[in-house]
Amino acid sequence: MAVGVSAFGILNLDNDELSIYFGQSAETSDFIADCLEWWWQDNQDHYPEIEEWVINLDGGPATRSDRTQFIKRMVELAQTIMLPIRLIYYPPYHSKYNAIERCWAALEQYWNGAILDSVEAAVQWASHMTWKAMNPVVYLVEGIYEKGVKVLAEELADYLPFWQRSEALPKWDITRCATKFGKGKPH
Repeated sequence: MAVGVSAFGILNLDNDELSIYFGQSAETSDFIADCLEWWWQDNQDHYPEIEEWVINLDGGPATRSDRTQFIKRMVELAQTIMLPIRLIYYPPYHSKYNAIERCWAALEQYWNGAILDSVEAAVQWASHMTWKAMNPVVYLVEGIYEKGVKVLAEELADYLPFWQRSEALPKWDITRCATKFGKGKPH
């Protein structure tokens, strides 16, 4: 991949539509949260009766369930879209079960040997690949995302009531409630 390019993919398991977001800085919790919000803005009309948005994740460094900035951004996203979001994490070394990994493999095979010397080249190549006989929807994310952003414990305390872990699988299954933000208990 081109120097200074990061990518985040969203595979809609309902219709096999692949969306790829290319950024010009690091893949951070903020980059991922913004991409998820933009995807929802573009696709929410297709899901008028949805009661919970379930997102499968690989548990990479930017999306770990203990990353303070990710917790903050996902709680804010749930409250912005007024919908509970449930994160389901694949355990380490189980990427073969994660469908988005097959999309990345298809993209790598498609651009095998291509010279990706700019973000524009990466976007151009990705927009012409196919996944399940469809071209992906490819976006170029402008702006720089700062690495290492952390939320202080005092501020994080306001978000933690909305960050609910499964009792059975607390590390791999997290649900946030889309209640109004504040000090009250989530429903």
